[in-house]
Amino acid sequence: MSKKKEKPIDLKNLEPEEKLKYEVAEELGLLDKVLSQGWKSLTSKETGRIGGLVTKKKKHEQ
Repeated sequence: MSKKKEKPIDLKNLEPEEKLKYEVAEELGLLDKVLSQGWKSLTSKETGRIGGLVTKKKKHEQ
């Protein structure tokens, strides 16, 4: 099984939607895990929590 080489993530230069995902992950204490192992390392519960909070924040902004 081959691993793709991922480029480092520049947290200061992200699209607004991507930035929001990383902010929520940081709020939940998952940012280090995401940065070191990638989004695929999260459990479905963790991913769902991030998605739910992102949706909630988007609705609140409107």
